[in-house]
Amino acid sequence: MSSKVIIRRLATGVPGLDSILGGGLPEFSFNLIIGPPGAGKTTLAHQMMFALATPQRPALFFTVLGEPPIKMLRYQQQFSFFDLDKVNESIRFVNLSDDVTAGNFDHVLARIAQEVAASSPALVLVDSFRSIMLETRRQPEGTIGQQQFIQQLGSLLSGWQATTFLIGEYLSDGDPHPIFTVADGLLSLDQSVYRNSMVRKLQILKMRGQAVSPGVHTFRITNNGIVVFPSALIRDDPGGTSGALAPRSNARLAMGVPGLDEMLGGGLPSGFSLLVAGPSGSGKTILATAFLAEGVRRGEPGVMVAFEQTPSRSLTRTIDDMARAGQIGLINTRSRDLSIDEIVEHLISLIHKMKATRVVIDSLSGFELAVAPTFREDFRESLFRMVAALSGLGVTVLMTSELEDRYTDLRFSPYGSAFLTDAIIVQRYLEIDSHLIRVLGIVKVRGSGHTTEIRRFEVTDEGIVIGEPMHNYEGLLGGHPTQKSRAGSVD
Repeated sequence: MSSKVIIRRLATGVPGLDSILGGGLPEFSFNLIIGPPGAGKTTLAHQMMFALATPQRPALFFTVLGEPPIKMLRYQQQFSFFDLDKVNESIRFVNLSDDVTAGNFDHVLARIAQEVAASSPALVLVDSFRSIMLETRRQPEGTIGQQQFIQQLGSLLSGWQATTFLIGEYLSDGDPHPIFTVADGLLSLDQSVYRNSMVRKLQILKMRGQAVSPGVHTFRITNNGIVVFPSALIRDDPGGTSGALAPRSNARLAMGVPGLDEMLGGGLPSGFSLLVAGPSGSGKTILATAFLAEGVRRGEPGVMVAFEQTPSRSLTRTIDDMARAGQIGLINTRSRDLSIDEIVEHLISLIHKMKATRVVIDSLSGFELAVAPTFREDFRESLFRMVAALSGLGVTVLMTSELEDRYTDLRFSPYGSAFLTDAIIVQRYLEIDSHLIRVLGIVKVRGSGHTTEIRRFEVTDEGIVIGEPMHNYEGLLGGHPTQKSRAGSVD
């Protein structure tokens, strides 16, 4: 029996892309990079080329664009991946614009083959193939046809012992695409714009010989080039590939609020997700900060994702002090065009860096505003995938959610996400004797006993102080507390 052929996978140099591709780009594969103008096709091609090209494995870049290579390189030099020392040493640019404009496509094919034979490159890139396709439509009868030219070009590229790329625009189903069936890999880039928000998306439509991550993944173009945020990190158990933290144990975590551990039945079980729901100003962020600070006191690092715009100065100082001391990791974003994948990617990376066991997301309301509008209609599903990813890491998660000051129905989250969490604490405002007071209760702790009492609490300079149960009142969470009559009393 013959041994199986081993296909080497090449590291693309694009963060996040290799995991989507199933480990990297297959060596000697023939790939198409397609997408509308401005989607990032040329940037992606250059970033991979500069990462892979060496003097021993040179790259040959054919450009048929209307602009000369020197103009294209002027813009590519703005990215950190650009290495001027590699130009003309490991990377050579060949301008085919004049050959294509002349209309002799037999000569264009011969020129490409001649340049490849002369330099024996390991990487060959042609940008843009759609420009060539449009030119072939205008040729007189008797000359090489469009489909014939494309098939011959595809056969040339796929037949060489080189990893090859065709870059171009593919805008509609009406475009001819015989070369799509010849290609080994098909990478599709797109971008969606809604008001002031723009989201870039990448999809691997095809990659022969290996399993790729399905679906649409988001990416961002930064000063370092393209960064991909694989959605697979949300759906799958990240700990299986990126190093899981300590598995979930039977231990209970102290909350940092006197009396709250007792109400929870001995503290919050390790690895649980907790939703703290309440109206604005009820003390959700204060409780979350106490949870992190208690972890710091016990040598349990934490991570906080802060989406709230105007936290109090004292809380900001406490959180910043812990972050500066390296005791917690802090993601404090004011961006308004993030993707769920991008947020979770940063969060998981920081969890591993900090070896964190406690995570706070404050708040889900701010979280929803931070993501781009295109993701908001699927926000509930995204929360499910995020909680599943964090659960796979074994961390204990506290999320805050703002509730409207409504008492006609007993809701714990406007996103219908209460079922996602293992435990729920609800906070409410009440008016009793013309005074506004705060109360809290434990709605659930999955698989564990807990108090069912409603307790009054205060927010002081020292933090949250929980008082005695309000046994003398009923209808507290309904917003209309009434004092119980003393049964059996004698006038």
